[in-house]
Amino acid sequence: MKIVGIIPARMASTRLPNKPLVDICGLPMIVRVWKNACQAKTLSEVIVTAPDQQIIDIVRSFGGRAELTSDKHRSGTDRLAELAERIECDAVVNIQGDEPLLPAELINAAAAPLLEDSSVQMASLMCPATPEELKNPNNVKVVTALNGDALYFTRSEVPYRRNESGVTSFKHIGVYAYTRQTLLQLSQWAPTPLEMAESLEQLRALENGIRIRMARVAFSLVGVDTPADLERVRQVFARKGERDLS
Repeated sequence: MKIVGIIPARMASTRLPNKPLVDICGLPMIVRVWKNACQAKTLSEVIVTAPDQQIIDIVRSFGGRAELTSDKHRSGTDRLAELAERIECDAVVNIQGDEPLLPAELINAAAAPLLEDSSVQMASLMCPATPEELKNPNNVKVVTALNGDALYFTRSEVPYRRNESGVTSFKHIGVYAYTRQTLLQLSQWAPTPLEMAESLEQLRALENGIRIRMARVAFSLVGVDTPADLERVRQVFARKGERDLS
């Protein structure tokens, strides 16, 4: 199976202007994400896609492949679908362009369900949620069936613990793997009621009958949405030392 990693990015960020190009210890953030993704053994290729020529030029200057896409897309998923229509692949992993700490191991974990089970159309990641994460609506939670398929994603605290049964609560990690056909279908379907209520695009898949196989991992990561996030990530790279600056 040929799996391509696609990193959607765009310059139009309100909380952190020019976010993909902010410097993280000597490298633009989008380049950090691309370099990490290139270490994933499950990926045949990694491509950055953006509506901004600045991002395309920066990635290409570091030797990466970057493709210009429309500036009319309403989501990163739609941007992925445009690119998926014109490249050869069997499946795609959606890698967020604002997670420079995302290791290759988590990308491999997201792709693994598609490689292990030919019936899986879509997969994603989850990790145990802390009590604080459970109460925070910015952290998306997921509940699963016994076989690991997602039953529901929500910003609410789930499950409600009327009885202590030892059930673990899980936080969703927004790395997705899809078959090419599933990705193209998702981009063509209109937003669904639960998707709009929760503002969670993955619910569109569930509401249309697409199963999402969840892979459990040990930890989640800090994405870069604000200047404070950026400073925390810079400190992590600074502690790791100059070996990461090449």
